[in-house]
Amino acid sequence: PAIIFDTFRRYLEYKGYKVNYVTNFTDVDDKIIKKSIEEGVSAREISERYIREFHTDMDALNIEEATRHPKATEEIDGMIEMIKTLIENGHAYVKDGTVYYRTRSFKDYGKLSKKNIDDLESGIRIAVNEDKEDPLDFVLWKPKKEGEPYWKSPWSEGRPGWHIECSVMSKKYLGEQIDIHAGGEDLIFPHHENEIAQSEAANGKEFARYWMHNAFINIDNKKMSKSEGNFFTVREICEKYPPQVLRFFMLNAHYRSPLNFSQELMEAAKNSLERITTAVGQLEFLLKNEAFHGVEITGEEVLLLKEADALKDKFDASMEDDFNTADAIAAVFELVKFANTNCGAGSSKAFIQAVRDRIVLLCNILGLKAQKEEELLDADIEALIEERQNARRSKNFGRADEIRDTLLEKGIVLEDTREGVRWKRN
Repeated sequence: PAIIFDTFRRYLEYKGYKVNYVTNFTDVDDKIIKKSIEEGVSAREISERYIREFHTDMDALNIEEATRHPKATEEIDGMIEMIKTLIENGHAYVKDGTVYYRTRSFKDYGKLSKKNIDDLESGIRIAVNEDKEDPLDFVLWKPKKEGEPYWKSPWSEGRPGWHIECSVMSKKYLGEQIDIHAGGEDLIFPHHENEIAQSEAANGKEFARYWMHNAFINIDNKKMSKSEGNFFTVREICEKYPPQVLRFFMLNAHYRSPLNFSQELMEAAKNSLERITTAVGQLEFLLKNEAFHGVEITGEEVLLLKEADALKDKFDASMEDDFNTADAIAAVFELVKFANTNCGAGSSKAFIQAVRDRIVLLCNILGLKAQKEEELLDADIEALIEERQNARRSKNFGRADEIRDTLLEKGIVLEDTREGVRWKRN
């Protein structure tokens, strides 16, 4: 989702929209609390550590910073206010310090997932809880357990349920109705369904006008999961392939289609991306070369540029067709073929520049870097590593992360070991 919806945002901005792009952090939940207890540190310290690592991976994948990155723990007051509203209008109730959402009070429950509420009890696993009026009711606020972080509320000292945070943060940063809500298809039910129920019951307006859900990744034709033992992180994949290859690979399938990951397909993606960077490199070589017939574009080249613009229009049409990045990439390759066929030493500088700029523009929309990265010399790498170590010693973690990102973008992977920092090229 990070790659897919970053690309969608880039396309909207390319079309002239000003995009308010909000991605929230759930910085307190059962897993975070469990890990904080295991390590003997605060839940906040665990969250901040992984948020930093998240930004490192996103930077490597050339993902633009969100307009806002709200954190659940900083929006507790807003959650309490929305829960109060839901209790007041009859959509929620309190039982022994826990607040539950009264699911059947929302007549449109199930409209996103196309599920019938009367069929849900037999279709999903629901823990037996005698405190609930109905097994389908879900938690808005729960009392604290021993050793957990907590906040004061009118009902108990505790913390919010997972679903309520998204309703509150989207209202605060995007308004009572948002244009586009995105996420993985696994969130459709119950998470997004619960968001709709909460938000529309509290605000009295349609929650989101459009929904976009990306499909799952398969590893060698099997669903990626920790239980299967076929789970890879971005960091692990980028030890073998440049981050740009991973991004290119992800965009080669329609976002709503399952994507199969394998080493063979990653190699194919790497070779395909090199075709683009090689073509742009050749165009830039020609631009630096003085062996041109002329600087001004010729009449024949003006006609040729209309062909190039038709391919650019083909790219746009693919993106307009439910964000079909696979077909959009095919249009980029047609433009690359056009460049290889029509640009040479006899072409005008203006023509070569125009073709080069069109390829780079389309790649930028996809978040792909069309120019090859200059390879760092070993001495440059060692100097940057030393600077990073100094930054870490002085607790300048921002600069340390920035250096690691720079090296990762250029295909240099760092490994922090007991013996010191080691590095290797992808």
